[in-house]
Amino acid sequence: MNLHTLKPATGSTKSEKRIGRGSGSGRGGTSTRGHKGAQSRSGYSRKPGFEGGQMPLQRRVPKFGFKNPGRVEFKVLNLDDLQKLAEGHNVTTIDIGFFVEHGLVSKNDKIKVLGRGELTNKVSVTAHAFSDTAKQNIEKAGGSTNLVS
Repeated sequence: MNLHTLKPATGSTKSEKRIGRGSGSGRGGTSTRGHKGAQSRSGYSRKPGFEGGQMPLQRRVPKFGFKNPGRVEFKVLNLDDLQKLAEGHNVTTIDIGFFVEHGLVSKNDKIKVLGRGELTNKVSVTAHAFSDTAKQNIEKAGGSTNLVS
């Protein structure tokens, strides 16, 4: 076996359909596009959701619900996350810059600390919001909570 003798297995490749190369080819004339109509024209592209003139699904189904324009999205961090950070980096103050530096949030995110897990280290935490249980556990461990406005 040589590199110049390699070819694909028989039947594994097909030659492309040569369309619009005269009536003798069997694919001349309308070139497999049928007769007339938008789909036979060049430049035609079916719009997403088009159902052949039938009322499309996104227009048949009614709108419902409410999107609150004033909603505030928080990135959530739990007490067990803070515990890992405090132990791993041996710190006593954790602020938003620290979270950003270690890739937990981006600089534009708002941070909320929730109460899952256990915090044993004395840590001063700065965030945009705290749950009641998180605040209690941080203060019980001897730390403090600071809100960013």
